[in-house]
Amino acid sequence: MNPRATLNSRALKRLRGGHPWVFRSDILAVEDAQTGSLVRLLDGRGRFQGQAFFNPESQISLRVVTREDVAVDRTFWRDKVERALLHRRQVVSGTTAYRLIYSEADGIPGLIADLYGDILVVQTLTAAADQNFSEWLSLLSEGISFQGVLAKNDMKVRALEGLPLEVRVVEGQVPDVVEVEEGPVRYRISLRSAQKTGAFLDQRENRLTAGRCARGRVLDAFCYHGGFGLHMEQEAQEVVGVEISAASAEVARANADLNGLKLRIEVQNTFDYLRELDRRGEHFDTIVLDPPAFAKSRASLAQALRGYKEINLRAMKCLSPGGRLITSSCSYHLTVENFRSLLVEAAGDSGKGFRLVEQRTQARDHPISLTFPESQYLKCFILEELGGENLAVSQNPKCR
Repeated sequence: MNPRATLNSRALKRLRGGHPWVFRSDILAVEDAQTGSLVRLLDGRGRFQGQAFFNPESQISLRVVTREDVAVDRTFWRDKVERALLHRRQVVSGTTAYRLIYSEADGIPGLIADLYGDILVVQTLTAAADQNFSEWLSLLSEGISFQGVLAKNDMKVRALEGLPLEVRVVEGQVPDVVEVEEGPVRYRISLRSAQKTGAFLDQRENRLTAGRCARGRVLDAFCYHGGFGLHMEQEAQEVVGVEISAASAEVARANADLNGLKLRIEVQNTFDYLRELDRRGEHFDTIVLDPPAFAKSRASLAQALRGYKEINLRAMKCLSPGGRLITSSCSYHLTVENFRSLLVEAAGDSGKGFRLVEQRTQARDHPISLTFPESQYLKCFILEELGGENLAVSQNPKCR
């Protein structure tokens, strides 16, 4: 018999609503469970409620694997992997870099797996994921081929699980730099040193859309390795990127050269750059804002709201008549409603009118679970300034 955990009414309500997390404070008792154990979940009367991975080191002490009383064996996990890969075959095209497994959203708690060409980059975010990784990797290899596997386990969230931070080659050969394709664009990634698993794959579909929306003079703020700018340069008259990291700016320039494109990258603080543009009265026809997460916790949300509002207000003021603003937030703690509200406030303060062209989210290889709101974190709004309405509609009324 597997170890058991008895839950309080608050945890049971969340569980029955489909949420896969149980917090340590909502566990009444745990019997015989070790870190990483698969435990049976019980209500106060001893009735079965599901099965979950256990880690007493984490505030999220239980991560639900299944609500059913079934064997959690290789056949069980094979079904999860096959379903995840089938979904990618249905939604991914025109790229050689995409997500294969998205943790709880694919029913495999704690595992992130991204493919870059023929290199698999993985992150195991929990103790149970660490312990089950070899089996999961074996199952992935049955459904997809790769030449090397890199474990990029340098995320701070691992420390919350009592796990070490490390980056290591698991098997095969992993080159220092890989080249991938994304629609009409190619770019190179240093998998070991770049952010996340190597690239911001969650913005892929938004970058492709931005390329179709771009026109005139374009500003790509927080441009990192130039992803948005590379797509937009093919339709724009000029693209200016702003990036605070000199190293990232060099990568963006190299990626532009790789594609035979011209990006002018300014190594500056984006807040300062936008203030200076506003002061000079300089304008752009298309502006992209893709900042890092300002709100990494609920405690930092108030300050983050001020930061998001400021950059969006400055960008709105710097838009030409009929210009477009493509603005994003990857902060989970900033809800869609909060983001939209601050955009409304910024628009009011700018003294301009805007229409909502499109509201978007993360790429479909980062699936969103209806009962797990934490799986949806990326918000993207495409706005159009109304000052040049006739010109805007005649040139490019839609982004498709």
